[in-house]
Amino acid sequence: MNSPDPAARRRVLVVDDEPHIRRVLRGYLEADGFAVDEAGTAAQARELVGAADLVLLDIGLPDGNGLDLLRDLRAVSPVYVILVTARAEEVDRLIGLEAGADDYVVKPFSPREVTARVRAVLRRAREAGPVVVATPPLTVGGLAVDVGAREVAVDGSAVPLTPIEFDLLATMTAAPGQVFSRRQLLDAVWQDGYFGDERVVDVHVRGLRRALGDDPAAPRFVATVRGAGYKVLRPAGHGGAQ
Repeated sequence: MNSPDPAARRRVLVVDDEPHIRRVLRGYLEADGFAVDEAGTAAQARELVGAADLVLLDIGLPDGNGLDLLRDLRAVSPVYVILVTARAEEVDRLIGLEAGADDYVVKPFSPREVTARVRAVLRRAREAGPVVVATPPLTVGGLAVDVGAREVAVDGSAVPLTPIEFDLLATMTAAPGQVFSRRQLLDAVWQDGYFGDERVVDVHVRGLRRALGDDPAAPRFVATVRGAGYKVLRPAGHGGAQ
């Protein structure tokens, strides 16, 4: 296992109804430098989530659906959430991500992979987003993105974004008009340690557009370049093709 990283001393809440899985994940996470709490039910998770930096959340719980718990958490907490599911169907994973999950793993999984995913998600919290050049707020039509303050406004009204949605937008606004592939966005936002489906980017871009009130069929801000990726449209007056 990796040597514990003092900077990664964060608290992880493992929510799973199988004690064996909780024990295995606790062992790997603690060996990698994390503090760990365990919950076997949704009710226990609600009691413990306040102290957590990240939740490993099993979808199948004895007293409720993990997705319902995820939606409840999202209504009151910005805590990072990685879904753990035995359902391999893509639709289940996408539903979870659209409910507010930051990532997912599918059973059976490698505990090393889970630990790497946890570290990758929490690294975004430590580093406060992708590395971009500090610039004055960028205005694109009615969209204003302040990378330093991590604030976004549309037509003068503040728009709340999830950390991943903001990081995606900040990455693309650092180079308006440039097309970013899924892999480039994963490298910039998720950074190292992501082993999953690249289409996770599509789900979070969909959420970003929804928050911005952007129509993908006639975008004001974020455009899809078919077969290539995504870009933030150039501000008016910058010249060149969008």
